[in-house]
Amino acid sequence: MSSGSSAPTKPDVAPAEDGLVRYSLTELRARKARGAVRTSEAAPEADLDNDAFWARTTVRMPAGKTSVHLRVDSDVLDWFKAQGAGHLTRMNAVLRAYVEAHDKADKI
Repeated sequence: MSSGSSAPTKPDVAPAEDGLVRYSLTELRARKARGAVRTSEAAPEADLDNDAFWARTTVRMPAGKTSVHLRVDSDVLDWFKAQGAGHLTRMNAVLRAYVEAHDKADKI
């Protein structure tokens, strides 16, 4: 049930460093039972107890990451940090966008 407010509800737990809130399946079910989820009632629901679903599912591991020591200008690092938690992830996303833009330009 909605209280009529469109303001997002606060999570029961503090967000992780990356800004995401993670719940176990048990926690999600409990939140749903007490009406603490914002999922539309009309949203389709996956049948995760369906063996056919799991039979055609494959695990895909993300590409590996390499730890590097990188010297950047102080003002650049300060700007990314000022954007909030996850500044290293955002820096990686900017670098990835640069690489993808150049890869695309090279193929034209």
